[in-house]
Amino acid sequence: MSPLGPFGARLRRAMDERGPLCVGIDPHASLLTEWGLNDDVAGLERFSRTVVEALADRVAVLKPQIAFFERFGSRGLAVLEKSVEEARAAGALVLMDAKRGDIGSTMAAYAESFLRKDAPLFSDALTVSPYLGYGSLRPAVELARESGTGLFVLALTSNPEGGEVQHAVRSDGRSVGATMLAHLAAENAGEEPLGSFGAVVGATLGDLSSYDLGIHGPLLAPGIGAQGATPADLPRVFGSAVRNVVPNVSRGVLRHGPDVVALRGAAERFAQEIRAAVATG
Repeated sequence: MSPLGPFGARLRRAMDERGPLCVGIDPHASLLTEWGLNDDVAGLERFSRTVVEALADRVAVLKPQIAFFERFGSRGLAVLEKSVEEARAAGALVLMDAKRGDIGSTMAAYAESFLRKDAPLFSDALTVSPYLGYGSLRPAVELARESGTGLFVLALTSNPEGGEVQHAVRSDGRSVGATMLAHLAAENAGEEPLGSFGAVVGATLGDLSSYDLGIHGPLLAPGIGAQGATPADLPRVFGSAVRNVVPNVSRGVLRHGPDVVALRGAAERFAQEIRAAVATG
């Protein structure tokens, strides 16, 4: 267990102190070009270090998308390792966006890659895919409990293709997405002030009143900014669960780089707008 407590408690504290905002670290080729950087390891390193320098001491969560580092092989992963280390040292919680999902020993190995305390890519939380069955995530759930880390499970994602799986109705009349939410509510039962097992729920999905989002855990909400959702949409989408929402903004902040002051200003504006929206929700 982390000496500072379980992930859910640490996340609640970070959002209360720094604002409920998660900023992605997404160094895709077009954004590197927009920053005037080459699409190579040097550009990747400059991009990542700039984001960490600008934001790690002031935002609650930084979320590296591992695919944009993996495409450069071992050198890209070395950049990611350093970014994770520096971000955590500056006080940000690091959510590794890797969307891992498998069975048995393979799922255990994925979990160890990110949630074992001495792992080079040790992070505060990890995104996972439950679509080999929620039970396939058990090795990650167990390691997260042991190490004081968290999971964010894909439940109701913002991509339009997700609906064909997540809205599919099971024989018991409950949708697949609702089933995942129910599993997470069970994982978080009795945890205070917030459970460590969250769901990914898109901010662009509109009215979700037919789903029980009261899982007593965090709800990672992609879609703010470039994908079209705004902070003002959050109370309508998430209802009474809005205080547990962790809105994710990537391009909406990152497009203001490479200027550190501009990145900080963009993040602060989003954090303020989100605080105001949550307060009225």
